[in-house]
Amino acid sequence: MTFRKLVITFALLLCSIVIYSCAQRQQIPPSPPTLAPPGEKLFQRAEMKFQSKEYKAAIQLYQDYINIFPESPLVPSIFMKIGTIYLVQNQYAEARKTYQKMIETVPENQYITDAMFGILTTYYHESDYKEVLSQAEKMDDQSIPKEIYVRKHAMLGDAYHATGLIFKSVESYIKVYVATENEEEKNKILVKLEKFAPDLTAEEIQNLSPLIEDHNLKGYFEYRLGLKYAQNKQYEDAVRQLTRFTITYPEHRYVEDAHRFMETMGKRSEYEQNAVGCLLPLSGRYETFGAKALKGIELALMQYSSLNPKVDIRLIIRDTEGSPDTTEAIVNELADQKVAALIGPIINATEAAKQAQSLQIPIITMTQKEGVADIGDYVFRNFLTPEMQMKTMVSFAIEHLGLKKFAILYPNEKYGTTFMNLFWDHVIAHGGEISGVEPYEPDQTDFTIPIKKLTGRYHNDPNEQSDKPIMDFDAIFIPDGPEKSGLILPQLAYYDVTNVYLLGTNLWHSDKLIQMAQQHAQGAIMPEIFFAESSNETVVKFVNNFTETYGERPGFIEAIAYDTALMVFQAFGSQDLQSRESIKDKLLNMNDFQGVTGKTSFNPNGEANKELFILQINGDKFSELAYE
Repeated sequence: MTFRKLVITFALLLCSIVIYSCAQRQQIPPSPPTLAPPGEKLFQRAEMKFQSKEYKAAIQLYQDYINIFPESPLVPSIFMKIGTIYLVQNQYAEARKTYQKMIETVPENQYITDAMFGILTTYYHESDYKEVLSQAEKMDDQSIPKEIYVRKHAMLGDAYHATGLIFKSVESYIKVYVATENEEEKNKILVKLEKFAPDLTAEEIQNLSPLIEDHNLKGYFEYRLGLKYAQNKQYEDAVRQLTRFTITYPEHRYVEDAHRFMETMGKRSEYEQNAVGCLLPLSGRYETFGAKALKGIELALMQYSSLNPKVDIRLIIRDTEGSPDTTEAIVNELADQKVAALIGPIINATEAAKQAQSLQIPIITMTQKEGVADIGDYVFRNFLTPEMQMKTMVSFAIEHLGLKKFAILYPNEKYGTTFMNLFWDHVIAHGGEISGVEPYEPDQTDFTIPIKKLTGRYHNDPNEQSDKPIMDFDAIFIPDGPEKSGLILPQLAYYDVTNVYLLGTNLWHSDKLIQMAQQHAQGAIMPEIFFAESSNETVVKFVNNFTETYGERPGFIEAIAYDTALMVFQAFGSQDLQSRESIKDKLLNMNDFQGVTGKTSFNPNGEANKELFILQINGDKFSELAYE
């Protein structure tokens, strides 16, 4: 009787051993049917201890036998039994040492393959996947039994996946699927294949084909290849591949899915070239923002249509009600109406963007929510971001004002820390220097301590305080709102922090700051995305037209919506738009769009890149600083 057959018999004794779990543990062999006369009594004592599950005593007796009778033919099987006892007790290092000692002590015996697999198994259970791969290389597939071949590649599949080698992982799982005859095991492996196969490239799927003989599995990978072509926007290849799949494998369980997918692709490719969907919160909590944005979009349509009478743009406006579910449903509704692109939303942009990406409809969101543009290549964002502000502010301060050293006084909360880190990063990138950084609590109103720390006037011993501040910075950056900054600026002056530039964020563009800080706010500088008082010709024209149309001056929301709509309308003016993908590419390659919210283009990830306005407080007003 062979060792592997004995394993099955002994498995009934050890109920705790799992018959199959993708990487089955080595099982403990029973005693050989025939005993060599030397040491028979000692061996029987070891067996009795083992039968009574006194494993510690059994191991000791087994080892005594090996020490006394090292030449006995039983030695290899005893080593295997000791190693496997350690293995099932999760003592992986001891098991490994035992298997290795058997290989070194008796280099030629029938259990060498089993011992090598035992070593591999210990590393697998320790999640040392790199060592699993190393040990597996020592086991030649051509010379190992089928049972061990299957279990080896099951573990290899997991190890390759854990180390990021998806192709090799799937390759191993396929070998298991093909080699095993157990349907339950096949189904377990199929689940893993269907989970990891979508991560393969089209070329990798094609390279796997020669490995697959199973009709069902081969059909699945033919289906996946069609989906991969579609994902790569090779739509003709996708239709051709999926059609071939449905014809070759008419009974396959994915045939209906393939038909539905091809039908969806057909619908996605159909669109009305000049139809634009508009998603805005026109009711509910955010209806004020929605109403402002709608005015900007309507004005953009009126002006574009008057200049381009041959381009008949149809604007389809929908109320999202500020609801995620409603927003997602509206995207699907507008897709059914074959819109070419989407504008908005302001709220629930993530839900809209994900759905638009899945339908491959270009969408320009107007949201401050981070990460929206990263959802996919059909998703754009046109809005003011912290990154945009700090890039403009630092560039202006260093390149145009000639400043070199900066101090940062910031609130210890998300807004403050975000801007502090971005400002710091851009200063270093521009070759500047941060001389000091001090936080304060959001509810703080007395800023004596952080100001003194920035200026070298704060010591643990109040008697050691210096009379004069150490002004080793050219400017101080304070990323906070007008109310808190309105308290800080007078205190800076009180502690003689003067003759330095005061830098803030767009929140400083508020009359509240001037009212609170008065003369102490003079000369303060901040970035802004829209400035209604700008002398810029594009802005002047927009403000005048908006005021004449609606009887009120536009603000930031109206301006950003106006620019967003015009960018989409101008993309439609092209004569070479054959698909929504063409519209998306047109937006992506739009260089220096001259908008009222600054010169705009899109980064490769769909994030707007803008040249913002730089404003300065002069008297009781804000004025625009030129820096071109």
